[in-house]
Amino acid sequence: MAEEQEQTDVADLSYEEARQELVDLVARLEGGQAGLEESMRLWQRGEALASHCEAWLDKAEASLASESTPDE
Repeated sequence: MAEEQEQTDVADLSYEEARQELVDLVARLEGGQAGLEESMRLWQRGEALASHCEAWLDKAEASLASESTPDE
């Protein structure tokens, strides 16, 4: 399943999908079983997933902030 997720464009993933793939990816890297080239590929994918999640959270935070601002 992880290989299938790696084929998916990060922009097409929901927050939950991207976060879960990132968690799985970190576990693979921490396991130390990947070679150097695979580790670099995983790291780059992880950076893209982390950026996607951060952007999604920033957007959600901005949306919540605008909703909680009283109208003047």
